[in-house]
Formats: sequence, structure tokens, C-alpha cells
Amino acid sequence: MEVPISMSQPPESERKDDQNQNQNQNENQNPLVFDASVLSHEPNIPNQFVWPDHEKPSANPPELPVPIVDLGGFLSGDSVAAAEASRLVGEACRKHGFFLVVNHGVDAALISDAQRCMDSFFELPLCEKQRFQRKIGDHCGYASSFTGRFTSKLPWKETLSFRYSADKNSSNIVKHYIQSSMGEDFNHFGKVYQEYGNAMSNLAMGIMELLGMSLGVSRAHFKEFFEEDDSIMRLNYYPPCQKPELALGTGPHSDPTSLTILHQDAVGGLQVFVDDEWHSISPNSTAFVVNIGDTFMALSNGRYKSCLHRAVVNNKTPRKSLAFFLCPKKDKVVSPPTELVDSKYPRIYPDFTWPTLLEFTQKHYRADMNTLQAFSNWVHHHHHHKPPAPGLA
Repeated sequence: MEVPISMSQPPESERKDDQNQNQNQNENQNPLVFDASVLSHEPNIPNQFVWPDHEKPSANPPELPVPIVDLGGFLSGDSVAAAEASRLVGEACRKHGFFLVVNHGVDAALISDAQRCMDSFFELPLCEKQRFQRKIGDHCGYASSFTGRFTSKLPWKETLSFRYSADKNSSNIVKHYIQSSMGEDFNHFGKVYQEYGNAMSNLAMGIMELLGMSLGVSRAHFKEFFEEDDSIMRLNYYPPCQKPELALGTGPHSDPTSLTILHQDAVGGLQVFVDDEWHSISPNSTAFVVNIGDTFMALSNGRYKSCLHRAVVNNKTPRKSLAFFLCPKKDKVVSPPTELVDSKYPRIYPDFTWPTLLEFTQKHYRADMNTLQAFSNWVHHHHHHKPPAPGLA
């Protein structure tokens, strides 16, 4: 896999040591606390949030020309509109994996409810939010930056993440998680994000049909693969930063998941690395930004790109975004359909299950643009040197 810029990653064993050391440091000293209500007004920012010069944000990046895919005709069964939508999606995915969808069928009132609930959560005092603190190695709960896990190149953000499942036995999973961890006061909050998750999962299934058509496999292939998806929802909050030219809201990475459906507020800050430079994707309140993740890149045998992206911050206005990360059911083996493997496109990545890749990013590796390649090497190493770990195909 070609990589556009290099980010030094120590070997996995050292990273684990670092991580343990970070945790020990945090237990031995007062750990750094990311309290947005204080830090957003500080004229100087702690060193842990200052990024190296070659990764600092650039002023006024050009706009990325991303296709705007109108899903209206496709969703109403128009085969000509479906063919055109899949052509646009395929073009974007071969180049950088980012596109916008409009007329997507998601109720505008639901989107604004989801944005409002996000405001009400992140405006709570830090001690309230910390009641839902994400545990090391877990991907659900509240995280203020990643102060517990890393000590440098920290993101200037807070997140709240929860699991979503389309399995019929888990039809209230978001609602139950929020009510049980946050209490009765958050009943409305739970209801909104349960509905939002259902809407995102449905939208993702439609996009999977378009991806199947555009790759020349059956329209149903990927949709069936992701049925009963076991996905992740994340609320991102990027507070103002008085030194935005030194910090990043989210560092450069590709998403390890399969498909990301993002709703940005009006502030802007998403940037994508294409043709050796950073480009911005401006907010569009009627659209979702969709991008391919590493797991789908593996499913497409490398034909579709999981692209490097990041979020920048500003010194005036908080920025918020809602992300839905589509992931397959835990036992599904990620392996490309036979139509996508031939002498011109031999297999690039090993078979794996999503929980194994997720664990790799939570415990062994900080997601960047090399995640999938590093994971493939790790799987290969485990196959050749040890009995396969549970979850490895």
C-alpha cells in the first residue's frame, strides 16, 4: 500500500510498552486532564497537544471536488438513477473514497435532534461527563482527548461513543446503553440516538448496494454481508483552541471500520489528503459525507481506497460532528468476493474478522494511514510464529 507521507510508528512491542508506561505515568502523577471549559480559553496549549511541524495544519487548503450523489431516484427504485449513482460512487472510491449523499431519506428533524442532544451532553461539567468514561482498550463511553492512552500528538476533542446493532434481538441497544449508564434523565437522548442509528444503518445498506453495483459484483452481495451490522456511533466535539495552527482535532488516519457516514455542523474542519496535499470538505447541512474504511478496502481487494483524513480546529467556534461507523457482525470473515480476485488483482490482505482488527487498533496500534498494512503484517506474523489468535481466520 503506497503511503503519501510517513508517520513514524515504533514497532508494536514498543508501542505497547509506551502505552503501559503512559498508564503507569498517569497512575503515578496527576494525569493531564482535557477540560474544554478551561483549555479552550488558555492562550497557550499543553505540549502534548502540539503536533510536529510536518503535520501541523496548513492555511486555506483547496476544496476537494467530491461528487454529490443524489439518492432520491435510487431509493425510489429508478434503475437509471441507480446506475448513475453507482457510477459516481465508484469513481470517487477508486480515487479517494469520499463522496456526499443528498436526498438520502433521513429526516431533517432527527438530524437536528441528534445535533441538539450532542450540545446538551458536551456542555455538561467535566465531572458529569467523566461518569461515562471510556475504559482503556474499550471503544464505548466518553473520552476527553486520549489522555489515558497516549502522551503526545493528542487530539483536541472530546468524544462519546456507543455500540449500535441491527440484530433484531438488539433493537434497543443504544437506548438501553444510554439509560443504564447515564440514568433516567437521558431517556430522550437514548431514544434519539437509537432512531439515528437505525436511520444510519438503513442508509448504509443502500450505499452497500451501490458499492456492489459499482464493483461489478451482485447488488446484494455487500448488503447481505453487513446485515445485522454491529456498528459504532460517535459524537465528536472539538472545542475552540487558542493555538489552532499548532493543534489538530483528529490526527491523520484512515478509518479502520468499513464505511463512515458523517454529518458535519456548519463550522467545518474536515480535511482529506489527496494528490500529496490536504483538501477541505465544506459542510453541507443537507448532505452526509461518506467514506470508505480499511475493512471495506480489504473487502474490495484494495480496489477502493480508504483515504487519509484529519480534523482541524479554530479559535472561535466549537465544531461538532456525528459519525456512524458501519462494521460487520463479529463472526463475519472479511474476504473479497471471487469476482474481485484475479491475476491482475491478486489477494492483498489476509482473511480476518472485524473484532480482531478493532482489538489491534485499541490495544496495539494507534490508527494512522498504515493501519491495514501493519495489521496484515501482524496477522501474518501471528500465523507463522504462533497458533492463530481467536477471531483470526
